[in-house]
Amino acid sequence: MIAGCIALMLAGVFTGAAFYISFAEQPARLALDDRALLVEWKLAYRRGYSMQATLALMGFLLGTWAWHLTGKGVFLTGAVVLFANWPWTIFVMLPTNKELMATPVENAGTETRALLERWNYLHWVRTLLGFVSALAFFFGIAFE
Repeated sequence: MIAGCIALMLAGVFTGAAFYISFAEQPARLALDDRALLVEWKLAYRRGYSMQATLALMGFLLGTWAWHLTGKGVFLTGAVVLFANWPWTIFVMLPTNKELMATPVENAGTETRALLERWNYLHWVRTLLGFVSALAFFFGIAFE
């Protein structure tokens, strides 16, 4: 059951980080002028993507392992939902991320701000996926 507990912990950390970004960091960032907004997003993005990608992958692997050990489908559900952040990010968010990363700071303007507002809505999906995954892992542990 240790695999399920660690998967829950990783999903919880992922969800907490995603929630903080969506609820606190991004709204605060949007209060900045367009150039500062883009600079801050680029700095945070570089650090955040590798952390959240690693948490999602490790949570997926441990959730899958917990399912293999216990046969509880809820662990596999949690693992797949947490891993769904990868295709969501690659196929839905990455075009926006690439456009933002390619925008020179001196060219930041209303279009950049609109992209970053859209990005926040897309990031809320990541937060929701993390929460659903953590909930699934919790049920796998709590209801033996």
